[in-house]
Amino acid sequence: MQSDSFQFNKELPWDDLKNGLQRQLFGFDDKLMMLKIKFEKGAVGALHRHPHSQATYIESGVFDMTIDGVTKRLYAGDGYFVPTEQEHGIVCIEAGMLVDVFSPHREDFLPK
Repeated sequence: MQSDSFQFNKELPWDDLKNGLQRQLFGFDDKLMMLKIKFEKGAVGALHRHPHSQATYIESGVFDMTIDGVTKRLYAGDGYFVPTEQEHGIVCIEAGMLVDVFSPHREDFLPK
């Protein structure tokens, strides 16, 4: 399974993840996946780990990101990388948007 070659923001649905989080899935195949996560102020991505490598770009907002016990404040234009199985989580300080890239793709994020 893979996405269409082109994705248009206005045509892609947002999944409501509750608690101030929404997810929009962009391009993917079995090796790579890109998506956007919209955060309301105060929303939390709880500490977790997964077998995927993750690279994230802060499109907008302000976030406190914790990776392997170290917390840094990130602003629009910043980014972070999480190696496989490394514990990480995020707290939204000012509403914003993240662009996440995972390798391999997150099967749990695929449309049902």
